[in-house]
Amino acid sequence: MLKKIALFFLVLSLVACSEKPHELLYKHQFYVFGTMVGISIFGLADEQAKKAAEAIEQDFQEMHKNWHAWNPSSPLMDVNRAIAAGKSIEVNDPTLLHMLTISKKYYTETEGLFNPSIGKLIEIWGFHQDEMPKGPPPSKEELAKILAQKASMDDITIDGKMLSSRNPNVYLDFGAIGKGYAVDLAIEHLQKLGVQNAIVNAGGNLKAIGKRGGYPWQIGIRHPDGTKVLAAISTEKEESVITSGDYERYREFEGKHYSHILDPRTGLPAQEFTSVTVIDKNGALADAASTALSIAGVKDWYNIAKKLGVKYVMLRDQEGTVYLNPAMVERIQFDPKHPPKAKISDDL
Repeated sequence: MLKKIALFFLVLSLVACSEKPHELLYKHQFYVFGTMVGISIFGLADEQAKKAAEAIEQDFQEMHKNWHAWNPSSPLMDVNRAIAAGKSIEVNDPTLLHMLTISKKYYTETEGLFNPSIGKLIEIWGFHQDEMPKGPPPSKEELAKILAQKASMDDITIDGKMLSSRNPNVYLDFGAIGKGYAVDLAIEHLQKLGVQNAIVNAGGNLKAIGKRGGYPWQIGIRHPDGTKVLAAISTEKEESVITSGDYERYREFEGKHYSHILDPRTGLPAQEFTSVTVIDKNGALADAASTALSIAGVKDWYNIAKKLGVKYVMLRDQEGTVYLNPAMVERIQFDPKHPPKAKISDDL
């Protein structure tokens, strides 16, 4: 949890760097989804901003309850139990139903690299718990057994509110899209409450609207070493800035680092990129894309990004080289004294 809190303050550090005493900047924080969530609202009196922020906190708590992948009482677990039993189930939570629907779409567009049906794989790695397990990672035999079950979002059929699966080994886990979708819903609710200028940050999954005092919101992207900011971005109108990194959630054994971002083809953690940042108006898309591109690696990230239709991408590999498309080059701000080695792709 301390690492998550540190990440939260690092990401928001650039937001507050030029704050003036007379500015109407209200901040609210709470812990949910296993991370620190922060809301910054500009331009409203404290009492109005406070009510809006508390409403969003209630939304997050409800989403956490409904989407929890290992809480026995969550509606998502009801779906997973029905799938395991070979039964159809009515999905009455509209947010869960929407996430299921768009996840099937993103699964296809990423050629299966974004695959929320691999909950059993996530579980065997020990990521279905708040505290990381001690001891060795899963054996090759254990991973092979899970991979042989061939869980796929194509196994799922949605007809209205009814969901069924032809594969009882599908186990849904929306950790790779949930926070991105949650900030979409949070910003949408804030706008309905009359908020025009705000940031919602769910552990590095951010979405911003409007400005702060006539200036764009400034977002800092954490360096994977955790000690500094890798780059900064100024948001434009309504945008999500989503970063997936191998430093966010991981386990260690005998000095080796195992990221929570798992390749559904091999069952192993993605290894080529230390972080991937995607900017898009759609937070759910940016979240799914950052995961898929982390897995795609240097060879395939461009083709997957193009299929998803994202326009701003930055990836950092283990050696510190960053890969960007030309549109992202125009948006990103590196430290001019210590710019990274960069490789620029064709236009997306």
